[in-house]
Amino acid sequence: MGDPVGDIIGDYRGFAAMQHERLLARGIDIGPYALSHMAVRVPEWDQYVHLRTLLERHATANVENVWNGRPISKIVLTAPVEVLGGKPVTLVELIPPVHQRVYRMGLEHLGVVVGEDVDAFSRDHRDALTGQQFQSADCEPYYVLFEDFTHVKFYRWSLYDICARDGATFDGFVHADDWVPQRLVTATGPNPLPLQSGPGGNPNTRAVTTAGLE
Repeated sequence: MGDPVGDIIGDYRGFAAMQHERLLARGIDIGPYALSHMAVRVPEWDQYVHLRTLLERHATANVENVWNGRPISKIVLTAPVEVLGGKPVTLVELIPPVHQRVYRMGLEHLGVVVGEDVDAFSRDHRDALTGQQFQSADCEPYYVLFEDFTHVKFYRWSLYDICARDGATFDGFVHADDWVPQRLVTATGPNPLPLQSGPGGNPNTRAVTTAGLE
């Protein structure tokens, strides 16, 4: 049988297996836990819209909201995909630019639901974890960052449940239609920063736009 989701986002089974093996090497076994989602990043806005359209053909809902200056899609698949020998993944997080730092394009992180014991989990694996994110009162995942700039994130609740707790209903396809794409220059962007005259008329001073960075 074909794998339309894999055709769109890439080898998600191989990605999950790679992250699982890396975690085992650090003493973390995610075997007992459910999976929240897989995240895919794209470098261009037009590519984001294209992948969003393709994924929605195999989905029942998408909640797209604006976060850190640009829309992010939480797409609920019609049929869950399976990784790691049968673990279902029902949600794909699709993330467009802009980036404050270096991120891996394509499959970028795997979300794991640890549950109410996530804080104890973080203490048990303190030496293996990279840090913790504080995105909202309900979304404070611990994470591991690998050398290729991919992550595994460990949550109290799944991303679906976090969105539901915030009032999302996942009823059809909701887009942030009033958002206008911005052209931002970042330190990790693909193009050189534009030369502008700085203080004292120095033409070698480079201008950096920071509004809306993640």
